[in-house]
Amino acid sequence: MEKKNLRIVFMGTPEFAVGSLQRLVENGYNVVAVVTQPDKPVGRHASVLRPSPVKEYALAHGLPVLQPLKMKDEHFLDELRSYNADLQVVVAFRMLPEVVWAMPRFGTFNVHAALLPDYRGAAPINWAVINGETRTGVTTFFLDHDIDTGRIIAQRQFPIPDDADVEYVYDALMQLGAQLCTDTVDLVLSTDGNVPSQPQQDSDAHHAAPKIFKETCAIDFSLTAKRIYDFVRGLSPVPSAWCLLTPRDANAPAQVLKIYKTAKTHESSVGVEVGTLKAENRRLLVATVDEWLEIVELQPAGKKRMAARDYLNGFQHPEHFLLK
Repeated sequence: MEKKNLRIVFMGTPEFAVGSLQRLVENGYNVVAVVTQPDKPVGRHASVLRPSPVKEYALAHGLPVLQPLKMKDEHFLDELRSYNADLQVVVAFRMLPEVVWAMPRFGTFNVHAALLPDYRGAAPINWAVINGETRTGVTTFFLDHDIDTGRIIAQRQFPIPDDADVEYVYDALMQLGAQLCTDTVDLVLSTDGNVPSQPQQDSDAHHAAPKIFKETCAIDFSLTAKRIYDFVRGLSPVPSAWCLLTPRDANAPAQVLKIYKTAKTHESSVGVEVGTLKAENRRLLVATVDEWLEIVELQPAGKKRMAARDYLNGFQHPEHFLLK
């Protein structure tokens, strides 16, 4: 079968998925329809509907778009069947019911931004960086009943630099995932759908990658400097780590600080109260359980992101505050 004859339905929502869809379209694969999440209400009164990045790309390239509220809705299922897909490709979408993933004759494969079975879940890139991993990667696998557990088709590794934030890794894995996506489609074509795959070994699964909420992003300064350093870069720039700038005077209110970048100093803070701040040579330092950690970039409530050295211009006596 030639790629122009393989009918593909693509499913995805965020920018990460656009990389794979773009590669399929620009390389002449036959994407017959796109499935994405319904437009998201935004604005103060939720009165504006914002389309997903995948929808924007699909409409710009003349692709039909389906946006079901429920994946088992009969109208949606009938519409999906009408495209007579040979294969479905899923990238950063949602869990699918069997009636959907089993519909194409060649099945449905997913592009996941981790080396499965490690980091199953909604936020694998963030958690890999948060946990200080030195490598990650992408995996294609066939969907089955449980999330991220299907038979593995192929994997590609990617080294994580020690100073990389999640945005850097995200961008790299988006491109690597796009390449693996088309490689996997080519494998479907070359084997006439009889793609070799291997079951996942659950004994190799060491980390989960659950969805990240605001509470997840709170910094715990009782951890080591290395763990906080990794935590901050694993959430930077979005959704961003945060803490409370708390006056030692208990009568004054605390303020939220977003922290975007830190630097390791390797200077001991043992014996200093955790969260203690000090300014030294135009650097803003915070005490952790083992070392002083430099805060390099931050954002005070109601202000723009800035360098800590600029923040210090208007921040007097940091020793009068704690970070919590």
